Amino acid sequence: MKKANRALLVIDLQNDYFPDGKFPLWNTESTLTNVQNAIKKAISNDIPVILVQHVASGKAGAAPFFNAGTPGVALHPGILEVAHDAKIVIKKFADSFLETNLENILAEEKIEEILLCGMMTQNCVTHTALSKSAEKYKISILADCCTTVSEMIHNIALNGLAPRVTLTTSTDAL
Repeated sequence: MKKANRALLVIDLQNDYFPDGKFPLWNTESTLTNVQNAIKKAISNDIPVILVQHVASGKAGAAPFFNAGTPGVALHPGILEVAHDAKIVIKKFADSFLETNLENILAEEKIEEILLCGMMTQNCVTHTALSKSAEKYKISILADCCTTVSEMIHNIALNGLAPRVTLTTSTDAL
């Protein structure tokens, strides 16, 4: 039985955000390890894991990163290794709900609480957490499983989210 009808939503742990990618972020290796551990704990607690993958829309031409068919758009192999049975949601906007099948997956699983983590804290994590579609769920951000361009921007984003969502760690939440 699922623990309190929760799901772990992992946003955009994709190759372009890691060293040798088109837009490497701060603290990626530590974040990757934390997310891998969170995924393992979620699976062991029968909490569904949903991976979100951003694929840039080609309508305006090539984007700076996450272009379809490039190595950088792929989910990081370290995530796929531990979450090989996870459902994958493809998005083209910062909000993981916008024009995706995420709500359908959450409804099928009868999810009431989303444990949210990923890249970038101030962009896709924030937009998903504050999405109009997220209002019907209890949202908890796993702060140790998020990162962005710098520690300062990461902390500013978390501070901005704090009045609206629960900030926690993967150890406390799982």
